Amino acid sequence: MGSFYFPGNSWLHRSPAGVKLAVLMLAGAGLMWVRDWTILLLVLTVVLVLLYQSGVGVQQLWLQLKTLSWLVLVLVLFTAIAQSPLVALEVGLRICALLLGALLVSMTTSIARMMEVLIWLLQPLQKLGWVNSERVALVFGLTLRLIPELSVQWQEIREAQAARGLSANPFTMGVPMLLRTLRRAQDIADALDARQ
Repeated sequence: MGSFYFPGNSWLHRSPAGVKLAVLMLAGAGLMWVRDWTILLLVLTVVLVLLYQSGVGVQQLWLQLKTLSWLVLVLVLFTAIAQSPLVALEVGLRICALLLGALLVSMTTSIARMMEVLIWLLQPLQKLGWVNSERVALVFGLTLRLIPELSVQWQEIREAQAARGLSANPFTMGVPMLLRTLRRAQDIADALDARQ
C-alpha cells in the first residue's frame, strides 16, 4: 500500500537497478522516434512478456493502471479525431509501452536501490560541491513514495465520503485531497530538515 514496488525473486527483481533504469531511459528516448505501429506493437508485446516473467499479478497491475487507463483512452480518442486513427494507434501503443515499461521497473526495483543509483550518478557533481547527492536521492525517494500514496489517499477520501452518503464531486474530493497532500509535503520538508 502506497508503493509501486512488488517484492519478488524473478530475474527482473535480481537485475541491477542501474541497468533497468538505463534500458528504460534508452527505450523511452528511442520509442519517441518510432512511427511504425508494428514495431511499437512488438515492443509492447515484449514489455507484457517481461511483466509476466516478473511475477506481478494482473490484479496488482490493474490497481496501478486503472486511473491512468482513462487518460490514455481520452488521449487516443482525441488524437483519432484531431489527426487520424493510424496516428492514434501509434500514440496509444507508444504510451502503453512506455507506461508499462516504467511500471515494470518501478514494480521490480525498490526505492532504496533506485536511490543508490542516483547517489552513484551524482557523485561527480558532489565532488565539485554542486549538489548533496544523498539529499537529492532522499527527495527522489520520498517523491516516488508519495506518488502512489496520492492514489491511496484519494481512495480513502472517496470511501469516507461514500460512508457518509456524500456523492463524489471535484470540490468535495479536491479540498481534503489538497489538505492531505500539503500535510504530506510538510512531512517531507521536516524529514529533509532533520537530515541536515
